[in-house]
Amino acid sequence: MPKIRVALVGVGNCASALIQGLQWYSNCEKEEDCIGLRHLFLGGFHPRDIEVVAAYDIDNRKVGKDLSEAIFAEPNNTPKLANVPTLNVIVHKGPPLDGLGEYTKRVIRVSNQSEDNMIRTLKENDAEIVINLLPSGGTKASQWYAEQALAAGCGFVNATPNFIASEEAWARRFEMAETPLAGDDLIDQVGATTMHKTLLRLLATNGVRVTQTYQLDVGGGNESLDTLERTKDIKRAVKTESVESALPYKAEVVAGSTDYVDFLQNRRDSYFWIKGTHFCNVPMQMDLKLSTVDAPNAGSVLFDVIRAMKIAIDKNMKGPILPICAYAFKRPPQKTPLETAEKMFSDFIS
Repeated sequence: MPKIRVALVGVGNCASALIQGLQWYSNCEKEEDCIGLRHLFLGGFHPRDIEVVAAYDIDNRKVGKDLSEAIFAEPNNTPKLANVPTLNVIVHKGPPLDGLGEYTKRVIRVSNQSEDNMIRTLKENDAEIVINLLPSGGTKASQWYAEQALAAGCGFVNATPNFIASEEAWARRFEMAETPLAGDDLIDQVGATTMHKTLLRLLATNGVRVTQTYQLDVGGGNESLDTLERTKDIKRAVKTESVESALPYKAEVVAGSTDYVDFLQNRRDSYFWIKGTHFCNVPMQMDLKLSTVDAPNAGSVLFDVIRAMKIAIDKNMKGPILPICAYAFKRPPQKTPLETAEKMFSDFIS
């Protein structure tokens, strides 16, 4: 199969997990041997068909370094999962814009190198897809990179909760440019939002009347720090809206990030509380805790998104690709039940 040529925006923990995952699964041939992947082959594409050809960051410990070195540079704290050989991809300097908040200024050291001409670099490296892995608070930065993808004729994947794919004006621009778009806010493989929705749907299907529920996350790493300062409200709104869609009736629902704990590093603890009534109006209550390492949670889903975007490119599709958006993102352009999203995606890739 031809290589799927990808550019990464943000060489943080998610980028580290993605690059290590590409190495980890490169020689895997059997589905049963590939623990942690939902699809070893998707649309005929294997993870080894994904090739990162460009990368962007602003930290001087990453800019100018080979990507294989940059993914392990501080302040990244994703566990080392695989040995990554030299990739011959040098990390370019991008514009900081609003990608750096007051809290993250304490841990990010902005490079003094000149900013790269991204459009030229994307074209020179025949990049097909740009993946936005910036911190959640980087609204202007996310929009700037979307502009570069448009100008270079690349598909764009917005893993952040900033509204790109779900914003009508941006959707129209990608349609006019005849390039595909996917977003917004990537769903984790073992994600608290998906877990919460699944529990609520199961309870509602079994006749339970859920009256109140919350899901709160505590984490370490730069994303949690940035969320605490700048995007706590928007992430809560996106997650709450997504969780509410799992119930066929109204209930009191709160879902979102609540705090940052430095020593958790790239780990995240999610707390669920569900209250309701069942047979003869008898009360029930549920308390659960989910602990995960955050960055690897994005790996399997990103593998699927990248390969599905390649399918969309090969089909000359344009604008938001609804089967990908509904399957892999918390805030797709259209709300879709989980079962419907799964079928849409399955039909799309087949």
